[in-house]
Formats: sequence, C-alpha cells, structure tokens
Amino acid sequence: MRPFTSTIFAEITALATRTGAINLGQGFPDTDGPAVILDAASAAIHGGQNQYPPGPGVPVLRAAIARHQQRFYGLDVDPGSEVLVTAGATEAIAATILALCEPGDEVVTFDPVYDSYAASIALAGAVKRTVTLRWPDFGLDEAELRAAFGPRTRVVLLNTPHNPTGKVFDRAELELIGALAVEHDAVVVTDEVYEHQVYDDAVHVPITTLPGMAERTVTVSSAGKTFSVTGWKVGWLHGPAELVAAARAVKQFLTFVSAGPLQPAVATGLGLGDDFYAGLANGLQAKRDLLVDGLRAAGFAVSVPRGTYFVVADAAPLGFADGVELCQRLPELIGVAAVPVSVFHDDPKAAASLVRFAFCKRDDVLHDAVERLSRLAKLV
Repeated sequence: MRPFTSTIFAEITALATRTGAINLGQGFPDTDGPAVILDAASAAIHGGQNQYPPGPGVPVLRAAIARHQQRFYGLDVDPGSEVLVTAGATEAIAATILALCEPGDEVVTFDPVYDSYAASIALAGAVKRTVTLRWPDFGLDEAELRAAFGPRTRVVLLNTPHNPTGKVFDRAELELIGALAVEHDAVVVTDEVYEHQVYDDAVHVPITTLPGMAERTVTVSSAGKTFSVTGWKVGWLHGPAELVAAARAVKQFLTFVSAGPLQPAVATGLGLGDDFYAGLANGLQAKRDLLVDGLRAAGFAVSVPRGTYFVVADAAPLGFADGVELCQRLPELIGVAAVPVSVFHDDPKAAASLVRFAFCKRDDVLHDAVERLSRLAKLV
C-alpha cells in the first residue's frame, strides 16, 4: 500500500483550508440533504436504534433498495439474499474485489479512474488492466478495450456516470463491455453512485439490465451523492446471491456493520417522490452550466459533463501544460482549489493539462469562484 499513503483529495483540501480558497476539488456538497431524511436519522438515534444493525443491513433499507431498483430500472431484487448494505460505495467495491480476486487475477478498469479502485485491486493482489478514456469526449476505444481482456480477466470495474470525466456510458458501449465479460467469464462490478445526476438527453443504463448480464453483475450505489450526506457513508450493493454472499463474507471483517441509525433514514430518502429526483438533476445541471460558462470565459477548454457533479477543463489554452502545478498554485493565485486529472491515470501524460472542478456547491459560492477564475488569464 505504499503508493496509496495519501490522496490528492486530502492534499488539495488541506491546501484549500490553509489558504482559505473555495474548494472545488473534493466532491462534497456544501448544503445538507432533505430535512425529512435528517429528521428520520434524528428520530432513529433518539428512538434507540444505536446498537449493531444486522450484518446485511437493516431490513427496511434493504427493502427500500430493492424497491428503488424496481421503480427506476424494472429490476426484481430479493432484499433478503441479493442486497448488502456497506460503509459507503468504497467498502462495497473493496469487499467485492477482495471477495472475487485472487493474486494474479486481472481487473479491467477505465482511466481516469477513481483512486480507491487501484488501492482495492492492490489489496487483493490483482493486476489492473487499463482502458483509457481520452479528452475531449472520453469515448471508448474498442480495440483498446478488447486488448485489455485476457485469460486472467476476473472483474470489469465500471463507473457510470463516470468520475472524474462526467461521461455517461451509452448502451452500445455497455453492450460491448458486457459481451466481452461474457466471453471471458468475468464479473462486472459497476459503481453507479451518480445514477441520479444525469443531464441533457443522457440516460443512465445499469449494465445489469442488459440481456445476460444480471447473473454476472454486482451493482454498487450509495446515499452520499444523491442525498448530500457524504459523511454518513451508507452504501450498498446488489447482485446474484452467491456474489453478494462472497462480498458479505469479506465485509464482516472490514467494518462488520456501520451507521445503524442512519440506515432507516436512507430508506426514507429512497422513497422520496419523483419531484425530488428531477429537482436534483435539474438543479445540478444549472450549476454545471454556470461553472462551464465561467471556465470558458476564463480561457479554459471544457468538456461538458453529462453526469456526476464534476467538470474537466483543459488549462493548456491558458499556458499551463502541467495540471498538477496549476492545482498547487491556484489556491494562492486566485483562491480556488481543483484537482489534476493526471493523478487518476496510469499514464499521467494522457491528461497532463486537465483539471477537475466540482460544481456541487451553492450558487453564491460558484459565482464567487467564477469571478476569481476570471482573473487567472491576467496573472499568467
């Protein structure tokens, strides 16, 4: 684990705190989630639900997860044997990788890749096989994808909507990934934490809904991004009972259980009406547009995201060839913090001048950040 002793998010957040910069680096909202969810958590705490919950998760949450999957995607999920509640999506992914991979097994991932994926693969003693999504559209190269698969392929670790690029994999791309997983008898582990943050005409298609994929897919999501409660760390996975049981066997020796009184509150959130989910996407799309316009006006080239709450921008037009250097200078230069995309890549040269900004902030904060970014061209 020596290569994973610190994260870029911790480094940039510390830098933002020290300088008082607006932190558009780490992806957390600056407002609380719906009051009904917070009130439900408070009621559970004061109602005596403060001891160990059941290992697989409290029944009311597992049932709510199953209803959510049926409501939005038409999936029939058994809450008793096919759902596992975890300490965030991070634990769900780690437990699944550790459960499925032996040393030397290979895991196909898509660069730029969220940093916990590489750490989980390393913990399992597995080998990461990377497929690069390239600026500006982050399209999937079929030849590169096929070349990543081989006789040792055990898992495909997919993230859609995709952090950090904001890409939403389309049906044709998912069908190709699924066909290769079938051909190589691999399990698809799909991180869908941004499933309700999709914009314009993009559609989130869970790969488990495609023909022949349900029996080989573990689907991961969480409450943090959808309900603006990232500190609660309540996530889940669902899939075939035997794969869920394997992940549960590992999970019990990671955290055992977590967030007992918060789990019923998340169940309340999953049952919120369509107006909440539509409002979430519409509100974030407006924030995206505000930040995209501001970055362009400041001189960045921008890839407009169709999902998540991140924007990737190219600093090369401003004369910055090194995104790491720019992100180290930005907080003191103009009082805004961002993260370099190169840290998400095996090959830093694939994204040398790219920078990621988060737009899950209050409008007044985003307006302030845009005003500060407008000064950048004059200072370089």
